[in-house]
Order: sequence, then structure tokens, then C-alpha cells
Amino acid sequence: MIVLASASPRRKDILTTAGVEFKTAVSQAEERLDPALPPGEAAAQAARVKAGDVAKTYPDDCVVGADTIVVLDGEILGKPKDKADAVAMLKKLSGREHTVYTGVCIIKDGAESCFSEATNVEFYPLTETEIEEYVETGEPMDKAGAYGIQGIGCALVRGITGDYFNVMGFPIARVLRAIREMA
Repeated sequence: MIVLASASPRRKDILTTAGVEFKTAVSQAEERLDPALPPGEAAAQAARVKAGDVAKTYPDDCVVGADTIVVLDGEILGKPKDKADAVAMLKKLSGREHTVYTGVCIIKDGAESCFSEATNVEFYPLTETEIEEYVETGEPMDKAGAYGIQGIGCALVRGITGDYFNVMGFPIARVLRAIREMA
């Protein structure tokens, strides 16, 4: 059985869409990114902590942890603290390209497979009104980089290079291939 070490509704939706049977168990481990690591490695390490925590409870299952970050000019943009923080992030992203990294760690039968996926996302130039109206929807508040490409935030995105599902927080095709390779 696959155990998703995440409370993310987006990750659950992606697994369900892919036809995967799974259960969820939320990690109680403290989420911290190591700023000394490159972004992809930091996200993979955070995913490893989550998966490792849940694997203690589900040692006979395939546990999958994930962590997503948005990086602009070397700065990690996590989930906004409040509306003002969301506005500030979106102003930074306006008219620019940034990279979304999702770190994944799979633990199965005592073996680990940890990796990260990177997708470049370009935003249209945004007006202050567009930013404020988007923030008022509440959608940005629980998302790295203060936007959701799968929701209202799709209107902000000019284009992407890479895995769309990675921007949502779960590079499903790569995850499923990695699970199969561990069989």
C-alpha cells in the first residue's frame, strides 16, 4: 500500500486522478529547509524527513513524502504568512520566471529513493489590482510562492517548461516510475 506522508489536497487529487490507491498519514516532523543546500536538495531533504517520520508507523508500506518550494533569484518563497506577504511575493514574481522544486522521498522495505523535480514558470506582468483581487480569493494562502497553477492562479501564468504536476506539488509520473523501480 502507498502511504502519502502529506495532508496536501493537491497531492491527494493527483494520486486519485492517476488511479493510485493510497492512504494518507501526516508527518509530525518539524518542517525545515536547510538553507546551505541547493534548492532541489533542500526540498528532497525536507521530503525525506516527512517520509522517514511516517515510515516509522508504516514500516511495511511504501511511504511517499514530498515538499514543494518556489525559488526566485536564489530566494525561497514559501507559503505566505499573511495577505501582505502574499502580495509581496506575487509582486516579485510578476513578469518574471521562477523555478518550482518538488522534493520527493520514497521509503519502501528499508530502501530510499529521494530526488527533486524542477519546473520553470513564467508569470505575466501583473497589475496591483490583479494581485490584490487574487489574494482576496484566499487561494494563495496555503501555497508556496502564493499561487496555485491549478486554480484561479492559472490566469497569472504565461507558460511553463517542465512537469505541470510538479508545479502543483507532485511530479506524479516520476514518482510512479521511482516506486516501480524499487519493486
